[in-house]
Amino acid sequence: MAEMDAGGVRQYLSFVLDDELYALDIAKVREVLEFQSVTRIPRAPEFMRGVINLRGHAVPVVDLRLKFGMQATPQTVDTCVIIVEAAMEGEGVILGALADSVREVFELAGEDIAPPPRMGTGVRSEFIHGMSKLGERFIMILDIDRVFSAQELTVAAASAAQDAPSARPEAALAEA
Repeated sequence: MAEMDAGGVRQYLSFVLDDELYALDIAKVREVLEFQSVTRIPRAPEFMRGVINLRGHAVPVVDLRLKFGMQATPQTVDTCVIIVEAAMEGEGVILGALADSVREVFELAGEDIAPPPRMGTGVRSEFIHGMSKLGERFIMILDIDRVFSAQELTVAAASAAQDAPSARPEAALAEA
Protein backbone atom coordinates (compact mmCIF):
# COMPACT_ATOMS: atom_id res chain seq x y z
CA MET A 1 0.00 0.00 0.00
CA ALA A 2 1.17 3.52 -0.74
CA GLU A 3 1.62 5.54 2.39
CA MET A 4 1.85 9.29 2.64
CA ASP A 5 4.90 10.29 4.60
CA ALA A 6 5.66 13.67 6.12
CA GLY A 7 6.85 14.96 2.73
CA GLY A 8 3.70 13.89 0.86
CA VAL A 9 5.43 11.16 -1.14
CA ARG A 10 3.32 8.41 -2.74
CA GLN A 11 4.25 5.29 -4.65
CA TYR A 12 3.05 4.62 -8.18
CA LEU A 13 3.20 1.63 -10.53
CA SER A 14 4.30 2.64 -14.02
CA PHE A 15 3.17 0.74 -17.10
CA VAL A 16 3.15 1.12 -20.87
CA LEU A 17 0.24 1.50 -23.27
CA ASP A 18 1.20 1.93 -26.95
CA ASP A 19 4.70 3.24 -26.11
CA GLU A 20 3.36 5.86 -23.66
CA LEU A 21 4.00 5.80 -19.90
CA TYR A 22 1.13 5.73 -17.43
CA ALA A 23 0.98 5.20 -13.68
CA LEU A 24 -1.48 4.16 -11.01
CA ASP A 25 -1.36 4.87 -7.29
CA ILE A 26 0.05 1.67 -5.81
CA ALA A 27 -2.67 1.81 -3.13
CA LYS A 28 -5.16 0.88 -5.88
CA VAL A 29 -3.07 -2.00 -7.24
CA ARG A 30 -3.64 -5.46 -5.79
CA GLU A 31 -1.21 -7.46 -7.94
CA VAL A 32 0.24 -7.86 -11.43
CA LEU A 33 -0.34 -11.07 -13.37
CA GLU A 34 1.09 -12.52 -16.55
CA PHE A 35 -1.41 -12.40 -19.38
CA GLN A 36 -3.73 -15.40 -19.33
CA SER A 37 -6.64 -16.48 -21.45
CA VAL A 38 -9.72 -14.31 -21.06
CA THR A 39 -13.26 -15.67 -21.31
CA ARG A 40 -15.19 -13.32 -23.59
CA ILE A 41 -18.57 -12.04 -22.36
CA PRO A 42 -21.27 -11.71 -25.07
CA ARG A 43 -22.57 -8.17 -25.67
CA ALA A 44 -19.99 -6.59 -23.37
CA PRO A 45 -18.55 -3.20 -24.38
CA GLU A 46 -15.60 -3.49 -26.76
CA PHE A 47 -13.06 -2.36 -24.13
CA MET A 48 -14.16 -5.19 -21.84
CA ARG A 49 -12.11 -8.16 -22.96
CA GLY A 50 -13.91 -10.64 -20.66
CA VAL A 51 -13.16 -12.29 -17.32
CA ILE A 52 -10.33 -14.29 -15.81
CA ASN A 53 -10.36 -16.76 -12.96
CA LEU A 54 -8.46 -15.28 -10.04
CA ARG A 55 -8.31 -17.83 -7.24
CA GLY A 56 -11.86 -19.00 -7.88
CA HIS A 57 -13.36 -15.56 -8.53
CA ALA A 58 -14.33 -14.16 -11.93
CA VAL A 59 -12.57 -10.82 -12.40
CA PRO A 60 -13.49 -8.56 -15.34
CA VAL A 61 -10.58 -7.58 -17.59
CA VAL A 62 -10.62 -4.28 -19.45
CA ASP A 63 -8.34 -3.15 -22.25
CA LEU A 64 -7.14 0.32 -21.32
CA ARG A 65 -5.84 0.87 -24.85
CA LEU A 66 -9.35 0.38 -26.26
CA LYS A 67 -10.85 2.53 -23.51
CA PHE A 68 -8.46 5.34 -24.48
CA GLY A 69 -9.19 5.04 -28.22
CA MET A 70 -6.04 3.13 -29.19
CA GLN A 71 -5.60 -0.22 -30.94
CA ALA A 72 -6.35 -3.33 -28.84
CA THR A 73 -3.54 -4.53 -26.57
CA PRO A 74 -1.56 -7.17 -28.46
CA GLN A 75 -0.60 -10.35 -26.63
CA THR A 76 3.18 -10.44 -26.20
CA VAL A 77 5.57 -11.94 -23.69
CA ASP A 78 5.37 -8.64 -21.73
CA THR A 79 1.57 -8.24 -21.76
CA CYS A 80 0.18 -8.28 -18.24
CA VAL A 81 -2.98 -7.79 -16.24
CA ILE A 82 -2.86 -5.22 -13.45
CA ILE A 83 -5.43 -6.16 -10.80
CA VAL A 84 -6.85 -2.95 -9.33
CA GLU A 85 -9.58 -1.93 -6.94
CA ALA A 86 -11.70 0.91 -8.28
CA ALA A 87 -14.34 2.70 -6.22
CA MET A 88 -17.93 2.53 -7.38
CA GLU A 89 -20.58 4.25 -5.29
CA GLY A 90 -18.52 3.82 -2.14
CA GLU A 91 -17.66 0.16 -2.73
CA GLY A 92 -14.57 -1.44 -4.20
CA VAL A 93 -14.77 -3.20 -7.56
CA ILE A 94 -11.92 -5.53 -8.45
CA LEU A 95 -10.94 -5.55 -12.11
CA GLY A 96 -8.01 -6.36 -14.31
CA ALA A 97 -6.47 -3.79 -16.64
CA LEU A 98 -4.46 -4.99 -19.63
CA ALA A 99 -1.12 -3.27 -20.15
CA ASP A 100 1.60 -3.73 -22.75
CA SER A 101 4.13 -4.06 -19.93
CA VAL A 102 4.78 -3.00 -16.36
CA ARG A 103 7.86 -0.91 -15.67
CA GLU A 104 8.52 -0.14 -12.02
CA VAL A 105 7.24 1.19 -8.73
CA PHE A 106 8.48 4.72 -8.12
CA GLU A 107 7.87 7.54 -5.67
CA LEU A 108 6.62 11.03 -6.37
CA ALA A 109 6.07 13.96 -4.06
CA GLY A 110 2.82 15.84 -4.46
CA GLU A 111 4.62 18.94 -5.68
CA ASP A 112 6.16 16.91 -8.55
CA ILE A 113 2.73 16.21 -10.03
CA ALA A 114 1.32 18.86 -12.35
CA PRO A 115 -2.38 19.08 -13.15
CA PRO A 116 -3.40 17.59 -16.50
CA PRO A 117 -2.95 20.03 -19.36
CA ARG A 118 -6.03 21.77 -20.72
CA MET A 119 -6.74 20.24 -24.09
CA GLY A 120 -9.97 21.93 -25.12
CA THR A 121 -13.58 20.93 -24.73
CA GLY A 122 -13.44 17.89 -27.06
CA VAL A 123 -10.88 15.97 -25.01
CA ARG A 124 -11.90 14.26 -21.77
CA SER A 125 -9.13 14.30 -19.18
CA GLU A 126 -11.06 13.94 -15.91
CA PHE A 127 -9.51 10.49 -15.39
CA ILE A 128 -5.97 11.91 -15.42
CA HIS A 129 -4.88 12.72 -11.87
CA GLY A 130 -1.83 14.58 -13.10
CA MET A 131 1.35 14.51 -15.13
CA SER A 132 4.97 14.19 -14.15
CA LYS A 133 8.30 13.18 -15.59
CA LEU A 134 9.99 9.85 -15.11
CA GLY A 135 13.52 10.28 -16.35
CA GLU A 136 13.16 12.20 -19.59
CA ARG A 137 9.63 10.96 -20.39
CA PHE A 138 6.28 12.37 -19.41
CA ILE A 139 4.05 10.04 -17.43
CA MET A 140 0.29 10.33 -17.07
CA ILE A 141 -0.95 9.43 -13.61
CA LEU A 142 -4.41 7.90 -13.90
CA ASP A 143 -7.23 8.10 -11.38
CA ILE A 144 -8.61 4.55 -11.75
CA ASP A 145 -11.78 5.59 -9.91
CA ARG A 146 -12.55 7.97 -12.79
CA VAL A 147 -11.30 5.98 -15.79
CA PHE A 148 -14.59 4.09 -15.92
CA SER A 149 -18.04 5.50 -15.33
CA ALA A 150 -20.28 3.99 -12.66
CA GLN A 151 -22.33 2.46 -15.48
CA GLU A 152 -19.23 0.83 -17.03
CA LEU A 153 -18.13 -0.54 -13.65
CA THR A 154 -21.63 -1.87 -13.05
CA VAL A 155 -21.52 -3.70 -16.40
CA ALA A 156 -18.07 -5.08 -15.54
CA ALA A 157 -19.16 -6.25 -12.08
CA ALA A 158 -22.37 -7.78 -13.47
CA SER A 159 -20.45 -9.58 -16.21
CA ALA A 160 -18.04 -11.04 -13.66
CA ALA A 161 -20.93 -12.17 -11.44
CA GLN A 162 -22.67 -13.66 -14.46
CA ASP A 163 -19.60 -15.74 -15.31
CA ALA A 164 -18.83 -16.73 -11.70
CA PRO A 165 -19.08 -20.52 -11.15
CA SER A 166 -21.81 -20.13 -8.51
CA ALA A 167 -23.93 -18.16 -10.98
CA ARG A 168 -24.00 -20.94 -13.58
CA PRO A 169 -26.68 -23.61 -13.07
CA GLU A 170 -24.46 -26.44 -14.32
CA ALA A 171 -21.78 -25.49 -11.79
CA ALA A 172 -24.33 -25.43 -8.98
CA LEU A 173 -25.59 -28.90 -10.01
CA ALA A 174 -22.06 -30.25 -10.13
CA GLU A 175 -21.42 -29.01 -6.60
CA ALA A 176 -24.63 -30.63 -5.23
